[in-house]
Amino acid sequence: MNRQARTKENLYKVFAILFWLVIWQVIAMIIDREMLLASPIAVIKALANLLTTSVFWQSLASSFRKIVLGFLTGTLFGVFIAVISYRFLLLRELFEPLIKVIKSTPVASFIIIALIWVGSANLSVLISFLMVVPVIYTNTLRGLCEIDTKLLEMSHVFRVSWLKRARYIYIPEVMPYFISAVSVGLGFCWKSGVAAEVIGLPKNSIGEALYEAKIYLMTKELFAWTIVIILISVLFERIIMALLKWIQKQLLL
Repeated sequence: MNRQARTKENLYKVFAILFWLVIWQVIAMIIDREMLLASPIAVIKALANLLTTSVFWQSLASSFRKIVLGFLTGTLFGVFIAVISYRFLLLRELFEPLIKVIKSTPVASFIIIALIWVGSANLSVLISFLMVVPVIYTNTLRGLCEIDTKLLEMSHVFRVSWLKRARYIYIPEVMPYFISAVSVGLGFCWKSGVAAEVIGLPKNSIGEALYEAKIYLMTKELFAWTIVIILISVLFERIIMALLKWIQKQLLL
């Protein structure tokens, strides 16, 4: 994409954001009840006030740390069981029902059950982990199964080492599937992690702040925290995806 086309695309994105902000403002003015729908200006002011408090940063840091920990451990575990499932058919058949159960069970059910097991403090870690594992496992395993068998046979004929097969065949072939899984998993882990906190109410967390805003009908703060979650989620996803694409590019050199 050339510079002119990129500039045009960015202008369209800015216009789209401004368009929906104006629609939001107009609807808020028509309703004229801040308790039901706070205006964008009121939400921005509430967010600015939150940024000056230590509780905001403590809650943000605590939730970010736990959800990211759940995502990273879920990703590593999902890749691990995908690799051994690819290698051993029996293990693939053993994992398949478990993965289907995790994918089919409502998040709320998992949260309530997990709350009994681990308590509220580490609830978001476990829930984020559980939501990420099936996505990573399924896509990684599919990528492994789609590898051209002729390439593998040729590597065996020429006695290519395991490390070189991984470097030049397995990882490059699986990477597109893995990147797609990570993109989906990131969205799942943030949504489910914050939902777990709203139910579990751990101290100094985003979920606790959202729950208090709802209880006390603080609509401005509720919208402000929602914007924070979206921004942090998008920013973290951009960083992770950029890193993975850089790694993919290096593998193709």
